[in-house]
Amino acid sequence: MNVTHLECANCHKNYEANQLLNLCTECGKPLLVRYDLEKAKKTLTKDSLPSRRSNLWRYMEVLPVKNEENIVSFGEGWTPLLEAKRLAETLPVKLNLYIKDEGQNPTQSFKARGMTAAISMAKELGVKKLAVPSAGNAAGALAAYAARAGMEANIFMPSDTPKANIIECQQTGANVTLIDGLITDCGAEVARRKDAEGWFDVSTLKEPYRAEGKKTMGYELAEQFKWNLPDVILYPTGGGTGLIGMWKAFDEMEKMGWIGEKRPRMVSVQSLTCAPIVRAFHEGKRFADEFENAETVASGLRVPKAIGDFLIIDALNESKGTAIAVSDEELVKAVGEIGAAEGVFTAPEGAACLPALRKMIEQNLVKENDTVVIFNTGAGVKYLECFQTISSNG
Repeated sequence: MNVTHLECANCHKNYEANQLLNLCTECGKPLLVRYDLEKAKKTLTKDSLPSRRSNLWRYMEVLPVKNEENIVSFGEGWTPLLEAKRLAETLPVKLNLYIKDEGQNPTQSFKARGMTAAISMAKELGVKKLAVPSAGNAAGALAAYAARAGMEANIFMPSDTPKANIIECQQTGANVTLIDGLITDCGAEVARRKDAEGWFDVSTLKEPYRAEGKKTMGYELAEQFKWNLPDVILYPTGGGTGLIGMWKAFDEMEKMGWIGEKRPRMVSVQSLTCAPIVRAFHEGKRFADEFENAETVASGLRVPKAIGDFLIIDALNESKGTAIAVSDEELVKAVGEIGAAEGVFTAPEGAACLPALRKMIEQNLVKENDTVVIFNTGAGVKYLECFQTISSNG
């Protein structure tokens, strides 16, 4: 293990590694894992990668687990990067368009990446009981990885979470509690009970390691593009850990000499009816106010207040990117468009990137022949209710 310490992303207070930590004790913001990258690059080389395992643990030297016996894995990561030529033909500007299909992960979403890292570290640090608030896919991933690790999983989800997620958690041994409210209400319940119950809270960015698993999307993207990063990345944003993680990965890769200074323009995509990052970004704010009366059929986007808001907005600003909101009607329609053109049944969150890309083209934010990647963060089969809702409303 090449971890040197944990660092607060906001006030930069340092903490020793190998201890159970949630947020910074000084300012209450997320902690990030820091590595000895000079040491890591001695064995983690571009030339070594082709012979390594075909999952995210191929980047072991920049992941936090010390003892490989503690890795809890279903073979997550190394998802396909699909060229989307037929979909690109529907756009008014010629682009090199790709879909990074995270729906092909175990538990059918990118959340598997975060949970393999978080649960492996929980195992290494002796945790027995876990708790998480979730809009759906994180819960399914936690339940599966906790079961594989022999840990107790306590999950709190909004009562209108897609049924597939609820059933998935129940059938993989988790204790499931449904709350009449939003993910923020579920988080409040975890916070209220965790000390008395002896739970370790693995909420988004409220522990340091889920981001480490998700950052591997950035490593994979660079490797799949032969170390030339795309011009634009559109990423559906709820808690935003995937975007934050990739931005961290790009910095680490540059420090190891794998890539240069060039960065993709990062684009945060949200729903018009839950768009705290979009609103804050366009108002020139670094911290986002809670979005009142948040609702969207794309349950993963229904996060009215993200604790990593400033890290998302920093990445958008530093990359000269932007934030775009689309309607529920647009994002659900886009699921069918992507499916018909490319055969990928996307989650509505991932599909939201298509109408967002069209808006970017209208605003001249994408240039002809740009290389653009849209992230599909999950499998559409988990969201059958949202298609029925839109059909009945139509």
